[in-house]
Amino acid sequence: MAMTEKLHTPVIAWFDAHARDLPWRRPEAGPWGVMVSEFMLQQTPVNRVLPVYEQWLARWPRPADLAAQAPGEAVRAWGRLGYPRRALRLHGAAVAITERHGGDVPTDHAQLLALPGIGEYTAAAVASFAYGQRHPVLDTNVRRVLARAVTGVQYPPNATTAAERRLARELLPEDERTAARWAAASMELGALVCTAKNEGCPRCPIAAQCAWRLAGKPEHAGPPRRGQTYAGTDRQVRGKLLAVLREAHAPVPQAVLDRVWHEPVQRARALDGLVTDGLVEPLPGGLYRLPLT
Repeated sequence: MAMTEKLHTPVIAWFDAHARDLPWRRPEAGPWGVMVSEFMLQQTPVNRVLPVYEQWLARWPRPADLAAQAPGEAVRAWGRLGYPRRALRLHGAAVAITERHGGDVPTDHAQLLALPGIGEYTAAAVASFAYGQRHPVLDTNVRRVLARAVTGVQYPPNATTAAERRLARELLPEDERTAARWAAASMELGALVCTAKNEGCPRCPIAAQCAWRLAGKPEHAGPPRRGQTYAGTDRQVRGKLLAVLREAHAPVPQAVLDRVWHEPVQRARALDGLVTDGLVEPLPGGLYRLPLT
């Protein structure tokens, strides 16, 4: 049995038995549901995404429904998922899908990649998970599984490399349906078993052939892994400012926004950043609102 089959067969069998029942994996989610989930799940855990995803799809079941709304409504509905520029990008993609593709999420990988706000990962994920196509889908979880099982290192590089992309392509099953299943299965394995910390090797279907485990689990020797901090950062201030604007259904005076953070220089920098990113619209008279256009 080839190395690829030694990976594919047990991981897919494990996935068949242990995959979480998530709404975007159900047939009724459709391609739009898959796309929405992919935007929301970037850097955000499943348990935080689930309620917002359900509300979003109930309100905007098709791209045209979202495209008909002001972009600020997408930001408002995004709630506290974080990285709210994703809401604007998803709105922009919905507008493009409505204008270019008759309101249907395109099936072609190149057309997906041409949508605003969609990069290589999201295009591959939608093509694979929504349409069952054969594409390497490299998120953090998959990259960690491949780094350990095949390359023999604890963690992948901080940024995706050409070598990782080449390896992912080489490991793709030839059959389209199997390739799509492998993409979902390897991602789930990284999310549930081959986690960043406290990996569950006794539960892993490929532990017996994992290069990192067989090498004695050597410690990470590459550049320090980036930690994510939040408290006291501009991200936190931006979140507090956006929270006020999301709750308001009329323009908000500067004085109200000034109350959310004690340090005026950082507060002004965060507000300027929100305006530059298109998440907040300044109005005459020192008023601010979520964007209408």
